[in-house]
Amino acid sequence: MKPLLRAVLILDALLLLAFGLLFLLTPWTSLYNALLLVQTQPALVGQGFGVALIGLAWLALHASIDGSLTSTVAKVVGHVNWLTGVLMLIWLLGLHTPALTGFGQIIAVLTGVVLLVIGLGGVRLSGAVRRREKVRLVEVAAAERAEKQAVKDAARDAANKRDSGRVTAGFPVYHAEPVVEPVMPVTRPLSPVSAAPAYPSVDEPGLTASERAARVEAAAARDDARNSAADAPGAPRPPFHG
Repeated sequence: MKPLLRAVLILDALLLLAFGLLFLLTPWTSLYNALLLVQTQPALVGQGFGVALIGLAWLALHASIDGSLTSTVAKVVGHVNWLTGVLMLIWLLGLHTPALTGFGQIIAVLTGVVLLVIGLGGVRLSGAVRRREKVRLVEVAAAERAEKQAVKDAARDAANKRDSGRVTAGFPVYHAEPVVEPVMPVTRPLSPVSAAPAYPSVDEPGLTASERAARVEAAAARDDARNSAADAPGAPRPPFHG
Protein backbone atom coordinates (compact mmCIF):
# COMPACT_ATOMS: atom_id res chain seq x y z
CA MET A 1 0.00 0.00 0.00
CA LYS A 2 2.75 2.46 0.87
CA PRO A 3 4.71 1.94 -2.40
CA LEU A 4 1.52 2.82 -4.31
CA LEU A 5 1.17 5.98 -2.24
CA ARG A 6 4.77 6.90 -3.05
CA ALA A 7 3.98 6.52 -6.76
CA VAL A 8 0.94 8.80 -6.35
CA LEU A 9 3.12 11.38 -4.62
CA ILE A 10 5.63 11.32 -7.48
CA LEU A 11 2.77 11.88 -9.94
CA ASP A 12 1.48 14.74 -7.78
CA ALA A 13 4.95 16.26 -7.72
CA LEU A 14 5.18 16.16 -11.53
CA LEU A 15 1.73 17.76 -11.97
CA LEU A 16 2.45 20.46 -9.39
CA LEU A 17 5.81 21.19 -10.99
CA ALA A 18 4.22 21.53 -14.45
CA PHE A 19 1.53 23.92 -13.23
CA GLY A 20 4.04 25.85 -11.16
CA LEU A 21 6.27 26.40 -14.16
CA LEU A 22 3.27 27.41 -16.26
CA PHE A 23 2.18 30.02 -13.73
CA LEU A 24 5.77 31.13 -13.26
CA LEU A 25 5.83 31.92 -17.00
CA THR A 26 2.72 34.10 -16.79
CA PRO A 27 4.39 37.13 -18.45
CA TRP A 28 5.14 35.01 -21.54
CA THR A 29 2.14 36.06 -23.63
CA SER A 30 3.01 34.17 -26.79
CA LEU A 31 3.20 30.87 -24.85
CA TYR A 32 -0.28 31.37 -23.39
CA ASN A 33 -1.66 32.31 -26.79
CA ALA A 34 -0.15 29.18 -28.34
CA LEU A 35 -1.65 27.02 -25.61
CA LEU A 36 -5.03 28.83 -25.87
CA LEU A 37 -4.87 29.75 -22.18
CA VAL A 38 -5.89 32.92 -20.39
CA GLN A 39 -3.08 34.82 -18.71
CA THR A 40 -3.30 35.62 -15.02
CA GLN A 41 -3.62 39.32 -14.32
CA PRO A 42 -1.59 40.80 -12.82
CA ALA A 43 1.42 38.68 -13.72
CA LEU A 44 2.83 38.99 -10.20
CA VAL A 45 -0.06 36.94 -8.78
CA GLY A 46 0.48 34.21 -11.35
CA GLN A 47 4.20 34.01 -10.65
CA GLY A 48 3.66 33.93 -6.87
CA PHE A 49 1.15 31.09 -7.34
CA GLY A 50 3.69 29.29 -9.54
CA VAL A 51 6.39 29.51 -6.83
CA ALA A 52 3.95 28.08 -4.25
CA LEU A 53 3.11 25.18 -6.57
CA ILE A 54 6.79 24.44 -7.21
CA GLY A 55 7.45 24.38 -3.45
CA LEU A 56 4.52 21.99 -2.95
CA ALA A 57 5.92 19.77 -5.72
CA TRP A 58 9.29 19.62 -3.96
CA LEU A 59 7.55 18.69 -0.70
CA ALA A 60 5.62 15.89 -2.42
CA LEU A 61 8.83 14.54 -3.98
CA HIS A 62 10.62 14.66 -0.63
CA ALA A 63 7.71 12.85 1.07
CA SER A 64 7.87 10.07 -1.52
CA ILE A 65 11.43 9.37 -0.32
CA ASP A 66 11.06 10.01 3.41
CA GLY A 67 8.68 7.40 4.83
CA SER A 68 7.83 9.41 7.94
CA LEU A 69 6.28 12.19 5.82
CA THR A 70 4.58 10.06 3.19
CA SER A 71 1.07 9.73 4.63
CA THR A 72 0.82 13.30 5.99
CA VAL A 73 2.07 15.07 2.88
CA ALA A 74 0.01 12.79 0.62
CA LYS A 75 -3.11 13.76 2.57
CA VAL A 76 -2.39 17.51 2.27
CA VAL A 77 -1.46 17.34 -1.42
CA GLY A 78 -4.48 15.15 -2.15
CA HIS A 79 -6.86 17.66 -0.59
CA VAL A 80 -5.21 20.52 -2.52
CA ASN A 81 -5.54 18.61 -5.81
CA TRP A 82 -9.17 17.55 -5.55
CA LEU A 83 -10.29 20.97 -4.29
CA THR A 84 -8.48 22.62 -7.21
CA GLY A 85 -10.15 20.20 -9.62
CA VAL A 86 -13.60 20.97 -8.18
CA LEU A 87 -13.01 24.72 -8.49
CA MET A 88 -11.90 24.34 -12.10
CA LEU A 89 -14.98 22.31 -13.00
CA ILE A 90 -17.30 24.78 -11.29
CA TRP A 91 -15.83 27.81 -13.10
CA LEU A 92 -15.45 26.12 -16.48
CA LEU A 93 -18.71 24.15 -16.63
CA GLY A 94 -21.00 26.12 -14.33
CA LEU A 95 -19.93 29.71 -14.83
CA HIS A 96 -18.24 29.32 -18.27
CA THR A 97 -15.43 31.56 -17.05
CA PRO A 98 -12.95 32.21 -18.52
CA ALA A 99 -14.27 32.02 -22.02
CA LEU A 100 -12.14 29.45 -23.82
CA THR A 101 -12.29 27.96 -27.27
CA GLY A 102 -13.56 24.42 -27.70
CA PHE A 103 -10.14 22.75 -27.53
CA GLY A 104 -8.95 24.87 -24.61
CA GLN A 105 -12.13 24.17 -22.66
CA ILE A 106 -11.77 20.41 -23.21
CA ILE A 107 -8.18 20.50 -22.00
CA ALA A 108 -9.16 22.52 -18.91
CA VAL A 109 -12.04 20.19 -18.01
CA LEU A 110 -9.87 17.11 -18.42
CA THR A 111 -7.25 18.71 -16.21
CA GLY A 112 -9.83 19.39 -13.51
CA VAL A 113 -11.08 15.78 -13.66
CA VAL A 114 -7.53 14.42 -13.41
CA LEU A 115 -6.83 16.61 -10.40
CA LEU A 116 -10.06 15.50 -8.76
CA VAL A 117 -9.37 11.77 -9.27
CA ILE A 118 -5.71 11.92 -8.24
CA GLY A 119 -6.50 14.06 -5.19
CA LEU A 120 -9.25 11.78 -3.87
CA GLY A 121 -7.12 8.69 -4.54
CA GLY A 122 -4.19 10.16 -2.63
CA VAL A 123 -6.40 11.05 0.34
CA ARG A 124 -7.87 7.54 0.57
CA LEU A 125 -4.48 5.89 0.21
CA SER A 126 -2.96 8.12 2.86
CA GLY A 127 -5.77 7.23 5.27
CA ALA A 128 -5.25 3.49 4.68
CA VAL A 129 -1.48 3.81 5.15
CA ARG A 130 -1.96 5.80 8.35
CA ARG A 131 -4.30 3.16 9.80
CA ARG A 132 -1.82 0.40 8.98
CA GLU A 133 1.00 2.35 10.56
CA LYS A 134 -1.04 2.82 13.74
CA VAL A 135 -1.78 -0.90 13.91
CA ARG A 136 1.89 -1.71 13.34
CA LEU A 137 2.96 0.73 16.05
CA VAL A 138 0.50 -0.84 18.48
CA GLU A 139 1.83 -4.31 17.68
CA VAL A 140 5.42 -3.17 18.08
CA ALA A 141 4.61 -1.54 21.43
CA ALA A 142 2.85 -4.70 22.61
CA ALA A 143 5.83 -6.83 21.54
CA GLU A 144 8.23 -4.52 23.39
CA ARG A 145 6.11 -4.65 26.54
CA ALA A 146 5.97 -8.45 26.35
CA GLU A 147 9.74 -8.63 25.88
CA LYS A 148 10.37 -6.33 28.84
CA GLN A 149 8.00 -8.38 30.99
CA ALA A 150 9.78 -11.58 29.96
CA VAL A 151 13.15 -10.04 30.90
CA LYS A 152 11.77 -8.96 34.29
CA ASP A 153 10.34 -12.42 34.94
CA ALA A 154 13.64 -14.06 34.03
CA ALA A 155 15.55 -11.68 36.32
CA ARG A 156 13.09 -12.34 39.16
CA ASP A 157 13.41 -16.11 38.75
CA ALA A 158 17.21 -15.86 38.73
CA ALA A 159 17.14 -13.71 41.88
CA ASN A 160 14.84 -16.21 43.62
CA LYS A 161 17.16 -19.07 42.70
CA ARG A 162 20.19 -17.17 44.04
CA ASP A 163 18.37 -16.36 47.29
CA SER A 164 17.30 -19.97 47.79
CA GLY A 165 20.89 -21.11 47.13
CA ARG A 166 22.22 -18.68 49.72
CA VAL A 167 19.73 -19.83 52.36
CA THR A 168 20.49 -23.54 51.97
CA ALA A 169 24.26 -23.13 51.49
CA GLY A 170 25.17 -22.69 55.20
CA PHE A 171 22.85 -25.33 56.65
CA PRO A 172 22.88 -29.10 56.22
CA VAL A 173 19.97 -30.58 54.42
CA TYR A 174 18.18 -33.26 56.39
CA HIS A 175 16.22 -35.94 54.69
CA ALA A 176 13.38 -37.60 56.53
CA GLU A 177 13.82 -41.35 56.86
CA PRO A 178 11.01 -43.79 57.64
CA VAL A 179 10.86 -44.88 61.27
CA VAL A 180 10.68 -48.65 61.70
CA GLU A 181 8.79 -49.61 64.82
CA PRO A 182 9.95 -52.83 66.54
CA VAL A 183 7.55 -55.70 66.28
CA MET A 184 6.91 -57.33 69.62
CA PRO A 185 6.19 -61.05 69.49
CA VAL A 186 2.80 -61.98 70.78
CA THR A 187 3.08 -64.48 73.61
CA ARG A 188 0.24 -66.39 75.07
CA PRO A 189 0.43 -67.71 78.62
CA LEU A 190 0.59 -71.45 78.90
CA SER A 191 -1.54 -73.35 81.30
CA PRO A 192 0.23 -75.42 83.93
CA VAL A 193 -1.11 -78.50 82.29
CA SER A 194 0.22 -77.70 78.83
CA ALA A 195 3.47 -76.14 80.08
CA ALA A 196 4.90 -79.41 81.29
CA PRO A 197 6.04 -81.87 78.65
CA ALA A 198 3.65 -84.69 78.02
CA TYR A 199 6.31 -87.37 78.12
CA PRO A 200 9.24 -85.99 80.11
CA SER A 201 11.21 -89.14 80.51
CA VAL A 202 10.56 -90.97 77.29
CA ASP A 203 13.65 -89.75 75.51
CA GLU A 204 16.07 -90.46 78.34
CA PRO A 205 19.19 -92.23 77.09
CA GLY A 206 19.80 -95.86 78.06
CA LEU A 207 16.17 -96.96 77.86
CA THR A 208 15.10 -99.99 75.96
CA ALA A 209 12.17 -100.03 73.60
CA SER A 210 9.95 -101.90 76.07
CA GLU A 211 10.77 -99.42 78.85
CA ARG A 212 10.00 -96.52 76.58
CA ALA A 213 6.66 -98.07 75.59
CA ALA A 214 5.82 -98.69 79.26
CA ARG A 215 6.59 -95.11 80.19
CA VAL A 216 4.50 -93.84 77.27
CA GLU A 217 1.55 -95.92 78.41
CA ALA A 218 1.98 -94.73 82.03
CA ALA A 219 2.11 -91.08 80.90
CA ALA A 220 -0.99 -91.60 78.76
CA ALA A 221 -2.80 -93.14 81.75
CA ARG A 222 -1.87 -90.14 83.91
CA ASP A 223 -3.15 -87.76 81.23
CA ASP A 224 -6.44 -89.62 81.02
CA ALA A 225 -6.83 -89.54 84.80
CA ARG A 226 -6.05 -85.83 84.90
CA ASN A 227 -8.51 -85.05 82.11
CA SER A 228 -11.27 -87.09 83.75
CA ALA A 229 -10.65 -85.34 87.07
CA ALA A 230 -10.85 -81.93 85.35
CA ASP A 231 -14.09 -82.83 83.63
CA ALA A 232 -15.76 -84.05 86.86
CA PRO A 233 -18.50 -81.79 88.36
CA GLY A 234 -17.28 -79.61 91.17
CA ALA A 235 -13.68 -79.74 90.05
CA PRO A 236 -11.71 -76.45 90.17
CA ARG A 237 -11.61 -74.64 86.84
CA PRO A 238 -8.58 -72.79 85.51
CA PRO A 239 -8.91 -69.01 85.32
CA PHE A 240 -10.42 -67.56 82.11
CA HIS A 241 -7.82 -66.20 79.71
CA GLY A 242 -8.36 -64.13 76.70
